[in-house]
Amino acid sequence: MTSGRLSYRDLLRDVAVRRLLAATALARIAGRMFLLTVVLLALDAGGDPGFVGWVSFAALAPGLLSSPLSGALLDRMGAGRAILLDMACSAALALALAGAGGTPAALIALVAAFSLTSPLSQAGIRTLLPHLVAPALRDRANAMDTLIHGVVDILGPPLAGVLVAVLGARATLLPISVLYAAAAICLRGLDTRPVGGARSLVALLRQAGEGVSSVVRMPTLRGLVASYAAYEIAWGIMIVAVPVLVSRHVGEGPARDTTTGLLWAGLGGAGIVGALLAGHWRAVGRERALIATGMAVTGMALGSAGLAMARLDAGLPALALGLVMMGAMAGPIDVSVLTLRQRRTPPDRLGRVMAVSMSLNQSGAPLGAALGGWLLTQAADATLPAAALAACLGAVACWRLIPPERAGAYREMRQEEEAGSATNVVRPTDLSPGGPSSGGSSC
Repeated sequence: MTSGRLSYRDLLRDVAVRRLLAATALARIAGRMFLLTVVLLALDAGGDPGFVGWVSFAALAPGLLSSPLSGALLDRMGAGRAILLDMACSAALALALAGAGGTPAALIALVAAFSLTSPLSQAGIRTLLPHLVAPALRDRANAMDTLIHGVVDILGPPLAGVLVAVLGARATLLPISVLYAAAAICLRGLDTRPVGGARSLVALLRQAGEGVSSVVRMPTLRGLVASYAAYEIAWGIMIVAVPVLVSRHVGEGPARDTTTGLLWAGLGGAGIVGALLAGHWRAVGRERALIATGMAVTGMALGSAGLAMARLDAGLPALALGLVMMGAMAGPIDVSVLTLRQRRTPPDRLGRVMAVSMSLNQSGAPLGAALGGWLLTQAADATLPAAALAACLGAVACWRLIPPERAGAYREMRQEEEAGSATNVVRPTDLSPGGPSSGGSSC
């Protein structure tokens, strides 16, 4: 590492960055626990993989529909307030779900309501973080963001699995609500002023439409939507497939819940390693190649795992290995997607574009969840190959649809970052109430 190279320590010197990352970790652990808990709750309520797929669909799809309005609210309210609003709604809905009746309709309705506000925090965090750090630290910040996902996959599923095994699925929703409340406490007093002053409903809807049109018009964002949505189909399939496949090997009850959590924890551990490596690789200027390669390797790993389980009777070890490879590739893919989107999005539209782009990118997950539930009931051996095919299609779409960098651009970006690392380490904090407006992006 060169003497001018900035480190993770430089990133974490700013108290606002630390508080935002702490809130991010708590909220994502709660979200990861919530998703697994509702899947296990659905299995206990109906036991039908098809129903589990629809519950997973309800946990993911409504956020896609609300994302344009959420993006406009991000720019109007400020990212900090928007994230805080989602944390409060999530805590309240987790409590409501814990006390609701056990009917399938009530479960799907509350899970869908939970999803509606999710773009506020998902896009809000990734809108706010790049505004707080210097361009030279953006790779590190995005790697830290992705690393938190790895930590969440290590802690969230095993914790949810153990709590469901000991307390039951509904009681597990109570500590999930507490985690959301703790995340909200971390965000108290941290806010940015809005960057787009929509003051009426008409203006808000117009800004929401601008977010959608920006994503449609920009070739990079269109390419990311096509490639990442296909890749997310693979993730949606696996969200449903893992607990169902585990239950077919170890049976129902605590063994299923604990084993499922441990498998996802293995994926999370590999994700941490991948995120750290991605932070050192300097994704800037090479994002397209890293995304396509990571998706292709993911597809090959899942295809091999499916073949080993179906033809060689390799069972859970093959599934575990496929998940580890999937997690290892997720780090470079996610860091590269974040960096590329931040670089090529106008800073004054980052909130609304980020919300729409992220939700469209993730649109494959609910489709994958529904598809996975159907495949598990109709042709279980085709489930992992279908996930593999989706990841490979994502790799092809990335390489074909995302415009490459112009010649010499990578060297120029490296020179600019090295020059920037000698000056600003972290941008002045814009998170105090009434503080200055957020800084721009290095597009």
